Amino acid sequence: MPQNQNHKTAFVLAGGGSLGAVQVGMLKELARQQIVPDFVVGASVGAINGVVYAAEPNEEGVAHLESMWLRLRRADVFPLSATSGIRGLFGKQNHLITSGPLRSVIESALPYQRLEEARIPCHIVATDVLKGTETVLSQGPAAAAALASAAIPGVFPTVSINARHLMDGGVANNTPISTAFGLGAGRIIVLPTGMSCALEAPPHSAVALALHALNLLIMRQLLSDIERFSPQCELIVIPPLCPLATTAFDFSHSAELIRSAAETTRRWLKQNGLQAFGAPPALVPHDH
Repeated sequence: MPQNQNHKTAFVLAGGGSLGAVQVGMLKELARQQIVPDFVVGASVGAINGVVYAAEPNEEGVAHLESMWLRLRRADVFPLSATSGIRGLFGKQNHLITSGPLRSVIESALPYQRLEEARIPCHIVATDVLKGTETVLSQGPAAAAALASAAIPGVFPTVSINARHLMDGGVANNTPISTAFGLGAGRIIVLPTGMSCALEAPPHSAVALALHALNLLIMRQLLSDIERFSPQCELIVIPPLCPLATTAFDFSHSAELIRSAAETTRRWLKQNGLQAFGAPPALVPHDH
């Protein structure tokens, strides 16, 4: 990997709910081949993966991240409660789900407390609730930064950091290629979660449908960013899984997603190496 100041390499980790397990498989194969970035940029679930990965960007560190995902259950992220839901619907609070369990998951997976203590720099993208602008967190409490970036509006409570109210980074920039470019990356490797392209029916629950819709927006924005930034830097997008019938709300398939993503990434690297080919076909709207 290039290490000079004029050509830094960044990993960009997008959002995607439970499909964040796909990124773990990609990281697993990248680490196996000793492909390590100069810094990491993450948004939403990509922020959680990024902040854990940055602690130890090697095979051992990815194994630690994988163990976190294999233990993860839906109730650890979305502890649905009738009481909390009613309070949110009637204006008693600005969210439907408490973020306490998710905070515990993040804190238990992190061997450090502040972003500047990570092995490699980790930049977390969140959104300023009042201004609607992108906020990049590179210092300060790591768990709080990741939690803020993953705070889906209306679902999770906002997070206050430095007197700023923050929410999901996806609102401002869910696949923060522009952030990595602005931070000096000449080579940007994007790890997309992909989209649930093989569903036979829409997700049933309101939260599941909201996550699915958000994921479709993420992928559409990613396509736009690939077109915009490909002429300005070396932009490499690792192909996500396709077909994919798992929703972004389903945490019961993490092991399968990790294994499949690692195998797919291994084959892709063997065939193409780290070459820029534009948008993978799996990211373009298609039928099965």
